[in-house]
Amino acid sequence: MFVERPLNASDSNQKSGWIEVICGCMFSGKTEELIRRINRAIIAKQKVEIFKPIIDNRYHPINVVSHNERQVRSTPVNFANDILLLSGNCDVVGIDEAQFFDEDIVKVCNTLANNGKRVIVAGLDMDFEGKPFGSMPNLLAVAEFVTKLHAICAQTGELASFSYRLDQDLDKIKVGEKNLYEARSRSSFLKGTGEKE
Repeated sequence: MFVERPLNASDSNQKSGWIEVICGCMFSGKTEELIRRINRAIIAKQKVEIFKPIIDNRYHPINVVSHNERQVRSTPVNFANDILLLSGNCDVVGIDEAQFFDEDIVKVCNTLANNGKRVIVAGLDMDFEGKPFGSMPNLLAVAEFVTKLHAICAQTGELASFSYRLDQDLDKIKVGEKNLYEARSRSSFLKGTGEKE
């Protein structure tokens, strides 16, 4: 679907950047897809930098790691603007768990793309309440390419697009995995939400 830029294009003053957003619920393969695209760019001998929010230390303090344990080296950062400072002269910028970044993430992604970089962003499009999450709606609006992935509902085996939180905590940001969340279809999500009330 996405074609890596030829090597000689990186020397051009006229290279064009863009934003790709990979979104979906928990366990839908967002990070796996991000890693796949990053690895293709590496094979194409492009300069790549990957970033993640410092609060996401579920699997590894530094690397971006998928639920399937595939991983790639990354730089954990506190603020979206740190990405601008650290991306240097790379061709491709990968950003995982974008929903956890401050609202400047949209400006940062636009600046990177406007400077000729391919920006690949992965993140949850909805929070555990089924509401748009952080700056993800704005990223989806400015992206040239959007890929929405689905998981399999843990209750019904149907397609899932909601992240259901298993505990009663109401904090918007709570980093976790299968111990705290499961992917659910719309009907299973609504049923579970009703049972909590």
